[in-house]
Amino acid sequence: MDPTLLAVVLVACLLGAIVLRAPIGLAMGAIGAVGYVLLSGPASLLAYLSTAWPDKFMSYDLAIIPLFILMGHLATQTGISSALFAASNAWIGHWRGGLAMAAVAGCAMFGSISGSSIATASTMAKVALPEMQKHRYSGALSSGALAAGGTLGILIPPSIVLIIYALLTEQNIVKLFLAATVPAVLAVLGFIIAIAIYVRIFTDAAPLQQKASLRIRLKSLGSIWHIVGIFVVVLGGIYGGFFTPAEGASIGVVLTAAVGVFTRALSLDALVESLVETAATSAMIFVILFGADIFNVAMALSRAPTTLADCFIAAEIGPMTVLLLIVGFYLVMGCVMDSLSMIVLTVPVFFPTMMSLDFGLLPEQQALWFGILTLVVVELGMITPPVGMNLFIISAIAKDIPTAAIFRGTVPFIMSEFVRIGLLIAFPALSFWLVDVWS
Repeated sequence: MDPTLLAVVLVACLLGAIVLRAPIGLAMGAIGAVGYVLLSGPASLLAYLSTAWPDKFMSYDLAIIPLFILMGHLATQTGISSALFAASNAWIGHWRGGLAMAAVAGCAMFGSISGSSIATASTMAKVALPEMQKHRYSGALSSGALAAGGTLGILIPPSIVLIIYALLTEQNIVKLFLAATVPAVLAVLGFIIAIAIYVRIFTDAAPLQQKASLRIRLKSLGSIWHIVGIFVVVLGGIYGGFFTPAEGASIGVVLTAAVGVFTRALSLDALVESLVETAATSAMIFVILFGADIFNVAMALSRAPTTLADCFIAAEIGPMTVLLLIVGFYLVMGCVMDSLSMIVLTVPVFFPTMMSLDFGLLPEQQALWFGILTLVVVELGMITPPVGMNLFIISAIAKDIPTAAIFRGTVPFIMSEFVRIGLLIAFPALSFWLVDVWS
């Protein structure tokens, strides 16, 4: 069989397995192994497997993933989410729609510690949703704000998905963290503006509440000083070159655990639970990474990525048209796939294609721009019906809010995301300006 045709068949089989709800890591590994054998023979596959497993999972950079996951779980156990929401609410809760804005701000701050969208959405929903329901916020606004705010977990450093993109494309993790900063700020501002517009159109969706006193505001800041300290030490140390990302993650774990012990919020049972959940989540991610590695090697042997890039060049399709096609593909796939699976499946194919096109940027700038843009589009998929992951997380917690209302509540935030995607496409420097300044 022609290698390119075989690559198409492999992708079709993988999509079929995804539709049938097969575990994505196992599906990619099994289908990739079959493709590898057909292209190079069983002996070649066995030789590859004998070295690939230790080479990949003894990587120093890969240690960052379980460390940041553990940091997020410890933050959840120590009640950090409650303090973040309370502080945000004390300062902006009296604005119209302020509780929803406070939920978004709380998600942004919690995401800077957890690095996970699902963890951010589920943890903040448990804290903020009862408060919004108490103040008679509409179910659509409450659930939409929390679902959208949760997506900030995969963009705001330290982002697990961003780390995986860096590993797949051999990019500098620190520079990717910096590149994500401006788009993350745009996301928070966009969500807050979306809420402000929504509550002026639907005035009953968010009743006003009393403004907190200055004493309460200052007290709320006192309850989150340690959280700000962890954020500054970990990311400040990484950006400043005082320690590597892996060392920063280790320090973050120690500091978060120390805060839990100091505040007596972290019991032995909670610590054990955090370790077990970290092991389970890390194992799931590593299985997906290894399965994706086998599948992507099979795709590389078929030369499908190179063929795809050559087709675009031969057809004289403009670089911007190619980019828009890729963005459109991500928007469609985001409706049926989770963010991690999309990244590990598509980046090894699309990244070489993007790097072969001329956007008038330096190679590093183009790699950073594509990475951030990909992450933003994947982030949008997490709140896009019918299979947006965050929608189901919120639905499982807010059992009294109809699913249709949750879907409806995400519309303003989806529109905000489209504006942000447009800005990032029109002004690529938003993704690497801070890196250039830092360098």
